[in-house]
Amino acid sequence: MVKVLFFARLRQQLGTGEISLADFSGSLSALREVLCEQHPDWSAHLQRDDIRMALNQELAESEAVVNAGDEVAFFPPVTGG
Repeated sequence: MVKVLFFARLRQQLGTGEISLADFSGSLSALREVLCEQHPDWSAHLQRDDIRMALNQELAESEAVVNAGDEVAFFPPVTGG
């Protein structure tokens, strides 16, 4: 099982802060594609170029490999000061 978290405005846009996927292994980009296939209305939000991804609480590139038991997070860029 892969735990998928959504933060900041994504949480509001998608209407959830967390989901779980059973039997997934593959890249972060493949995971994003699966989420968009399962929830077509999420595609416009998850496919944006500025969306960041983390794998097990570390920023990761789209080629990073996701395995069972991993935690993935999607979030928009954060600004502050």
